[in-house]
Amino acid sequence: MKAILVTGGGSGIGRAVAQRFAAEGWRVGLADIDQRGLAATAALLPRDRTSTHQMDVRDPAEWEHVLADFAAISDGRLDVLFNNAGVAAGGAFGEIGIEALDRVIDVNFRGVAYGARLAYPYLRATPGSCLLNTASASAIYGSSGLAAYSATKFAVRGLTEALDGEWAREGIRVRSLMPGFIDTALLSAPVAGSNRTAREAVVAAGLEFTPVEAVADQAWAAVQGDRLHTLVGPTARRLAFAARWLPGRLRRSMRRRVMR
Repeated sequence: MKAILVTGGGSGIGRAVAQRFAAEGWRVGLADIDQRGLAATAALLPRDRTSTHQMDVRDPAEWEHVLADFAAISDGRLDVLFNNAGVAAGGAFGEIGIEALDRVIDVNFRGVAYGARLAYPYLRATPGSCLLNTASASAIYGSSGLAAYSATKFAVRGLTEALDGEWAREGIRVRSLMPGFIDTALLSAPVAGSNRTAREAVVAAGLEFTPVEAVADQAWAAVQGDRLHTLVGPTARRLAFAARWLPGRLRRSMRRRVMR
């Protein structure tokens, strides 16, 4: 039985992807720092093919423990590591707190890098395995008002591209998802220097949300296919078009954007 370990599995994209792969008959390991979220997701999945693992992705020792526990349950298989856990921080970069800045960097990139590095032996031992990282449309062009978040997602994009080159000869496929705005708990985060949440800022800007189910379908397609980066949603596709064909206009747009 094929097996996927999903970080950030307690809610949002992680929950939707766990449901999608479970529906395909896979064994699913759910990892998250939120024990209540883990239990809520697990209640939606087949009990005999689901395990939960409370962890903080910023701690390499916890990664080692969870990977070993999941491998013991899955007969050593790790067909997919879905490196998905992430946090958001919006608003003016000059007003973001240092503690919030550290958290975004540590969860969004350090946690992803730890996951990739420590899962490597398990992926290498599983024929046809895949490392799937959640990047973002903010990794297409640096997004004003989301500077810290955007920077970490560019780092995830760079890691994905580098490991795609390094690990291809070992039979490990490396992919990323680049979703636009998804209406998940991440958007409940307050915007620095504002009374708004990130969700309210997106709505005020007239931008659309992409359903988590669409992201889950694209995650399945990414694991099955050969595309390195998968754009998800109209915002991501428009941003990619503008970055390639209208860079001057996009630059001017970012200079005008104020998320307050």
